[in-house]
Amino acid sequence: MLSIRKGTLRMALMSTCLAVASAQAFEGDPQRGRIIADTCLGCHAIPSYSNVYPYYHVPKVGGQNEAYLVSALLAYRKGDRAHGTMHNNALSLSDQDIADIAAFFSSAGK
Repeated sequence: MLSIRKGTLRMALMSTCLAVASAQAFEGDPQRGRIIADTCLGCHAIPSYSNVYPYYHVPKVGGQNEAYLVSALLAYRKGDRAHGTMHNNALSLSDQDIADIAAFFSSAGK
């Protein structure tokens, strides 16, 4: 029983380390990110950060932590974070695209 718990803990730690390493594997280019993020700005740069129809709040991502943005976009792409529009948008992004978009948004709004 104890060896199973140790194995489970070891696997969880390895998974976490791999996820962190993959999120940091690419250095983002904010200038390229600005070009790629043009579609993102349609929602994430609108006045009052709320959509008209259907009405919902849109998160402000300008100035957000870069590692958080990378993590969120990877989770949307994988389907681990639920939001249909974000999932569909993230599906077309490469790891480098995600790093560049995160670099752009983290440097914006400061």
